[in-house]
Amino acid sequence: MSIDHDRLFKELLQTFFKEFMELFFPKVSAIIDYSHVKFLSEELFSGLVGGTTERADLVVETLLLEEEGTEATEPEHKALIIIHLEPQSYFQEDFPERMFLYSGKLYEKYRRRILPIAVFSHSRQLKEPPRFGWAFPFLKVVTFRYYAIQLRKKSWRRFVKTDNPVAAALLSSMGYNKKERVAVKFEFLRMMTRLRLDPARMRLLTVFFETYLQLTNSENERLLKKIDRTNHKEEAAIMEWMTSWEKMGLEKGLKQGVEQGREEGREEGILKSKEEIAAKMLAKGLDPAMVEEMTGLSADRINKLKESVH
Repeated sequence: MSIDHDRLFKELLQTFFKEFMELFFPKVSAIIDYSHVKFLSEELFSGLVGGTTERADLVVETLLLEEEGTEATEPEHKALIIIHLEPQSYFQEDFPERMFLYSGKLYEKYRRRILPIAVFSHSRQLKEPPRFGWAFPFLKVVTFRYYAIQLRKKSWRRFVKTDNPVAAALLSSMGYNKKERVAVKFEFLRMMTRLRLDPARMRLLTVFFETYLQLTNSENERLLKKIDRTNHKEEAAIMEWMTSWEKMGLEKGLKQGVEQGREEGREEGILKSKEEIAAKMLAKGLDPAMVEEMTGLSADRINKLKESVH
């Protein structure tokens, strides 16, 4: 099944625009007036590169304080700007040229300063160029620059201590090796328990993360063992979060796994996972009524599990 990278990144960045800017561009974020953030209609540009029709993924109108320290309540010291966010999931040789043409078209339409930002999620190790231009021996005609974030070159460990939802989602797209996959998922779970988001946003972050990092059955078993080794308070918080996740239908089969596309197997996997979680909670001495509420299992099933763990 093909992944709609553009849609996933667009939804993430639009929902958490402020958090994205704070995470990667704190100096810029400090002088943005977030009381004015307007997502402009999708921009389609024809004939940009090779006669094709191209689309600027996310175009944001906002206000920028002209000078640091200027009071945000003084409109005469603010200026409308356009921020162009362009997620790129594959290598494209003429990408810098395309960014330049996008900015030119956006400036032509809005007559505002453009802040271009490219977010690369492909696995190519070579550094992506952050500029485009041309010159003669006698004249440097154009030097166009843009911010470039190459996610695979970001160390996921640098972001696990932040309470930033964008960082949590993007852990799955950052640089890690095969042996670190379980650790990345574990840290994602810990971050989600700290964030305490509403169900809709929790679902968005989880879907994004799971799209780019899905553990195997054996890796899920290692994950459960890793959770079991944490302290009581943290384990209970992760278990509670995982249960909420399951109730939204996002559980991918911790420990037993779920065969994709088979609803019957999926439901069985979720039930087994819930029972395992409930048994661990009961073994830790949690109140059965609380376990029943957190897992959604029946009182009779909770009582049987309680008997089995004693």
